[in-house]
Amino acid sequence: MKYLSAMKYLFIFCMSLLFSCNSSQQLGKRTIEWPQRKGSVTGSEFYKKAAAMNWAQRDSFVVKEVLKGNIPDFLKQFKPISVSIMDPETGKKINANYFVAPDYLSVGTNDDWARVNISPKAAQKIADDFDCFLPTKKMVDDIYKSATVKLEPIPMYAFRDSTPTMWQHHLIIEGQRKGKKGLIAGIKKDVVITEKIVMDKRPDRVAIYGWHQLNGQPIQPLYTGHIYWWVDYSQGIRLVYRNIQVDGKWIDYIDVLKNKTLQRLLCDEGDCNFYRYDY
Repeated sequence: MKYLSAMKYLFIFCMSLLFSCNSSQQLGKRTIEWPQRKGSVTGSEFYKKAAAMNWAQRDSFVVKEVLKGNIPDFLKQFKPISVSIMDPETGKKINANYFVAPDYLSVGTNDDWARVNISPKAAQKIADDFDCFLPTKKMVDDIYKSATVKLEPIPMYAFRDSTPTMWQHHLIIEGQRKGKKGLIAGIKKDVVITEKIVMDKRPDRVAIYGWHQLNGQPIQPLYTGHIYWWVDYSQGIRLVYRNIQVDGKWIDYIDVLKNKTLQRLLCDEGDCNFYRYDY
């Protein structure tokens, strides 16, 4: 009997290893399919190659590497964020879960990876390929509240949009993190979706928000002052799985944002009518 019991636990252990090596991630009854890695560019190599690139070339380089599966495995382990609201008509509590990347978009191997900074159009291309979307202002706040690793923002002032500055900022964050694992926040401003894009009469805007301090207050208010191709070291891309679990039912995020009651799960603006960036 002891032998059979040992064999049983050995079988369970082996099966758990098998599934942990799969390139897909199970989110409830949904799955994100990740491409098998086809690239070998590490994070440090990425920044050496991209050092002299302009923003458009750097965007293309990131998209190419990410869509080849050249991202660290930990970035694929999306974390649940739980939120709830009261239905004003019924008084019933509505509970929801959405799933977010544990860190900002990165390129490289498990042993040598780096966070990367790209335009919202490049980010949208990546999000579309992985059935994801970019967060709202409210979601950025909720992610920060749920984060297990909260780090003090480190502003930099010279050559803000240069690739070497982006690399330096990544290294500074890693010096702060000191190997701590889990959902991380406070290290970047998020590129977000917001009604302010629709309201802004200037074309081709990017919206940014966040960079929370340890007191929970964001350095960056919701802002659409930059044209979409302005990308600096402080802007990060957080991927969110596009299907939201609302009271146990899966609903596409656009349908949630279009619903005047459910949209409050994800959005705290007057109107939640901007869903994605065009590219």
